[in-house]
Amino acid sequence: MGRLEGKVAIITGAGSGIGWAAASRFAEEGARVVCADISGQETDIAGRLGDRAVPVRVDVTDADDVQRMVATAVERFGKVDVLLNNAGFGGPHVALADTDEALFDKILAINLKGVFLGMKYAIPAMLDGGGGAIVNTASASGLVGWKGLACYAAAKAAVVQMTKSAALDYAKTNVRINAICPGMTYTGLAGAKPDDEVPAGSYLPTPMARWGEPAELASAALFLASDEASFVTGAALAVDGGYSASGPMLSSGRKVKP
Repeated sequence: MGRLEGKVAIITGAGSGIGWAAASRFAEEGARVVCADISGQETDIAGRLGDRAVPVRVDVTDADDVQRMVATAVERFGKVDVLLNNAGFGGPHVALADTDEALFDKILAINLKGVFLGMKYAIPAMLDGGGGAIVNTASASGLVGWKGLACYAAAKAAVVQMTKSAALDYAKTNVRINAICPGMTYTGLAGAKPDDEVPAGSYLPTPMARWGEPAELASAALFLASDEASFVTGAALAVDGGYSASGPMLSSGRKVKP
């Protein structure tokens, strides 16, 4: 039996990267999956998964869209057991004082408000069904500083603290809320894909001297979403090749070859 057999999962940002890897893995583990994305790729992704999945076009910053996403899960599959709040936006690397105000608003809206709305509307559905598990995609940059990404890091740090606080709100209700904190991962958000080597001119800030694969992040999310993590709530799991454990070593900006 799969680790998510009989469960219904919603995944935002399912059109690529970690979201697609998670949608595929969750379906393999027995879940029925609502593949939510704004890109249009959610339809292709859900099509690959067959009748275990349904696509939903969603802007995670729009409350009506998010409510419709949750309602689709309930109408199509009868309940909501798992939410992976994975949609994100990084923006360019730029010093804080050079950051445009509109860019700041966009980064906070997608990365923080999107997580808030996902939890706000999924939690009541989970409570109606007797419980559930939420996994929020934060970032290693929400645990340590990251030059040129002050606004993104601030949003992801807020996701970590929102995760911890919300976990306390619902600790006695059988709704568990955790976060994964990816480091550099081969995704479109990082400007890389799995068949690349390290992108030209980039830094490789991990003691493991490589970037992560989306499947590795999907495995971490799967653990937190599954009953194997039944006594885990309020956790922020770093999946970053040791980056957040070794900030001082990496602050020199030294390039590291894989």
